[in-house]
Amino acid sequence: MIIERLSQEHRNVEVLLSVLERELELFDRSDRPDYEVIRAIISYFEVYTELYHHPQEDLILAKLEVRDPGAAKKVGALALEHQKGSERLRRVNQAIASVLADREILRESVDDIIRDFIECERRHIMMEDRDFFPAARRALEPQDWTEIASALTGHKDPLFSDAVEETFDAVRTRILQLEREAEAERQ
Repeated sequence: MIIERLSQEHRNVEVLLSVLERELELFDRSDRPDYEVIRAIISYFEVYTELYHHPQEDLILAKLEVRDPGAAKKVGALALEHQKGSERLRRVNQAIASVLADREILRESVDDIIRDFIECERRHIMMEDRDFFPAARRALEPQDWTEIASALTGHKDPLFSDAVEETFDAVRTRILQLEREAEAERQ
């Protein structure tokens, strides 16, 4: 089911947020984090969440607004939350680019920007898992799920395919492998 896949994606994102947090801890200690890992995580968020994960949630929310407007209102402006998350990610990307280009940026500012992104992503995921997904499960009818699935599989964007899902599984695996290698080199 779509909700189960989205929930699994949230767990995958949490793993990546934890990796990002570990790299940030190295940065905070004035050690050199693995910027390849950090940039891979940023890229993953830019592509996967923006083009794949969030559009699915938007389709579900549109159905929820019809079936249970009160529950949809409780969830709030999901599209706005996603937009704010994109803006925070852009700030993370700019901060990392500044560090790598040796531009003047306070270490504390980099830390604040990345921690803000991590904390807001975790709160957002928690809200969706706690409020949005259960409300959608309760309110949406089988035909709604069929329409959502059909909109996803009928989408012309090649990103909506099993092959692409396998590609992103491979990307997630590669990011985690890079992190393990970086950790081994640091020890």
